[in-house]
Amino acid sequence: MADKHSPSAGILATLAWRNLWRNYRRTLIMLTAIVVGVWAMILFSAMMRGMLDEMVQAGLRVLPGEVQVHHPDYQDDPSVVNSMSAPKGKLLQVLNTPPVTAWTTRLKVPGMISSERDNRGVLLLGVDPAGEIALGFDPGDIVQGRFLESADDKGIVIGRKLAERLETRLGKRVVIMSQNPYNDVADRGVRIVGIYRARLQATEELFVYTSRALLQKMLEVEDEISEVAITADNYEHVDAWWRDIDAAAGPDLDTQPWTVLDAYLGSMYEIQGTMNVIIMVIIFIALSFGLVNTLVMAVFERVREIGLMMALGMRPQWIMYQVLLESLMLLSLGLVIGNALATATVLPLESGIDISVVGDGLEMYGMGATLYPTLALEDMLMSTLIVLVLGLLASLIPAWRASRYNPVEALTKT
Repeated sequence: MADKHSPSAGILATLAWRNLWRNYRRTLIMLTAIVVGVWAMILFSAMMRGMLDEMVQAGLRVLPGEVQVHHPDYQDDPSVVNSMSAPKGKLLQVLNTPPVTAWTTRLKVPGMISSERDNRGVLLLGVDPAGEIALGFDPGDIVQGRFLESADDKGIVIGRKLAERLETRLGKRVVIMSQNPYNDVADRGVRIVGIYRARLQATEELFVYTSRALLQKMLEVEDEISEVAITADNYEHVDAWWRDIDAAAGPDLDTQPWTVLDAYLGSMYEIQGTMNVIIMVIIFIALSFGLVNTLVMAVFERVREIGLMMALGMRPQWIMYQVLLESLMLLSLGLVIGNALATATVLPLESGIDISVVGDGLEMYGMGATLYPTLALEDMLMSTLIVLVLGLLASLIPAWRASRYNPVEALTKT
């Protein structure tokens, strides 16, 4: 049976709402603080998510591919000695089956490139041009000349920064060198047919593209390759499918996802959610002091009123519920406005923020000169949960205090 002295939910909500706006200036100040806090949480999360996405995508362009298959010793010694045969049998069948969307093979070895003025250490990539484009290489990144046209193209493609370092240009001949399986130096003169741009200058200086057949012939390895690179166009859920590749490749080959191939990026990706939660909690803990102060003052101003309600028969727990309801209303209003403000702020920024002023410093972390904030529903839900849970927990202090008043003493307070 319901307590005859218990107010209805509607009456309790009406009292809470009216009490909240008794001192509207104080309520507006606290509401503004909550709105700014929620806005800051979501904006920070969007920036962090965009930064991580940029780092991962830049890393995958350098790998590239979300999963790679190598000779078991290749990672420790990336030389031509640790090559393998092209995919066949069960592995080939899995590579041509969804969710795999594209794959290609490469002969990738450390080498040297020399112009008439300078020389540099590079990574020589013997590739199938069609496979590279399918995997994500953008022909639009070629700023001069062309990309390789076939798997036996006689030219090479180098980065803009490398061309500057070598003091060479499109159409000039350079010499590429590496070590063949017999520990002899193999070299060949080739012509620069294209110059590409990349988001990171380090990429432009490191990677030199040649046709796979040209590099195989130079190193005398016939049809051998260094790696198979695979993508399913979904780096966030690579764990759902890379083990199928691993099983098909068998124990004689080493199959690894990008999170292992680039341990730094993998660890950053894994701790992103934890970092966001920690920052959100820190922001709201700072706000909670203001929230507690607001509710304590509101309770202090209504001591005699609370005493009268208790004297008329209202149970202490309903006094507590009323104060908590005031907090819930304030928090909910702040969340609605804060989420709307954050959405209005982040969406226009998703097209990119120019951070070229600090681009050189961020390059060491694998970021380019543009940051693309990403508004995620899960971040908004997480901030909402944190604000409601911590806010109500903080409100327990003034709510408990209000419910502990002695009616007689409260009525005599001046």
